[in-house]
Amino acid sequence: MSTGGIATGHAISPDSGEHWAAEGAWRVADGIHRIPLPLPMDALKAVNVYVVEGDEDLTLIDGGWAIPVARELLEKSLKSVGYGFGDIHRFLVTHVHRDHYTMASVLGSEYGAEVALGVGERPALELLNNVGELDESPFLAVLRTAGAEEIAELWAAGNDGKLPDPSDWMTPDRWLEGDQSIEVGRRRIDAVHTPGHTPGHFVFADQAEGVLFSGDHVLPTITPSIGFTVPPADQPLGEFMSSLARVRQLPDLRILPAHGPVAPSTYERVDELLAHHESRLDQCLASLRARGSVTSIVVARDLGWTRHERAFAELDVFSQGMAAMETKAHLELLVARGQATSIDRTDGVVFTATT
Repeated sequence: MSTGGIATGHAISPDSGEHWAAEGAWRVADGIHRIPLPLPMDALKAVNVYVVEGDEDLTLIDGGWAIPVARELLEKSLKSVGYGFGDIHRFLVTHVHRDHYTMASVLGSEYGAEVALGVGERPALELLNNVGELDESPFLAVLRTAGAEEIAELWAAGNDGKLPDPSDWMTPDRWLEGDQSIEVGRRRIDAVHTPGHTPGHFVFADQAEGVLFSGDHVLPTITPSIGFTVPPADQPLGEFMSSLARVRQLPDLRILPAHGPVAPSTYERVDELLAHHESRLDQCLASLRARGSVTSIVVARDLGWTRHERAFAELDVFSQGMAAMETKAHLELLVARGQATSIDRTDGVVFTATT
């Protein structure tokens, strides 16, 4: 969801001087290029893959979505700066979502490149590789806990029954556990665990270069989805805000995001994101006070969505489900702060304000 500023759909990136999703291998810094790859069925338009030159090979931050058009563009863009798939030594993947992980999984297998992923993503990856054993999408159960039974039914009806391809979701060669430094040629890249958007999300800081490969953790024009993960995390919003505070403890760095333009200051954007979520928490608490004991979807209907503060009813069905789950994450943090209570019922988790 947007948090103000320039809209993602109109943002110009300073490294290219063009719309941030424009095709190319754009030089961000010496030995670092940004390659936007297309995303089907996604309002974000593209995901940024970053190419970091080592002494004799490449490290890629994220891999893109394993679809033919993205693979062809990645190959073309690498060739434009003198490289090919065989030059890739390693993928450092920020998190397990398909627009970040699946191309890394496929190319890593084909070309022998190491794929590294946060160990907190293991449960999700195991679920994806055993989805044939499930009776339905695990997200439907999450929607029901948010009181969104009708949306769950619509999501189920819209599922074409196609199962994930196991070749897109292979186990990584290396699990990242805890903060650590990774040598990339003469560079030292600090891997920093930043759970919230997903449990195993990592950002990668090149402090000498003054840049942060921020994945979906710090985005310049929107805030990432929170609560849209299976198996469900206990306190996704609390973890996300704590992880933002961890990034704020690093030096002020340029943001090299997964979606959107390169941006000048992690400090500025982290402060904006924290303020945004504190405001949403206040709005959720006000809704609970006004409505009494209700499920998350009732509160979600009281909130404005996107940068245009659209009514919940104006959102498409997929976005309504995302909004219900994100609202639930806010309400769960209110419970953790002692400002609300919750109780499980057959129609979902019901929240009540205590203050």
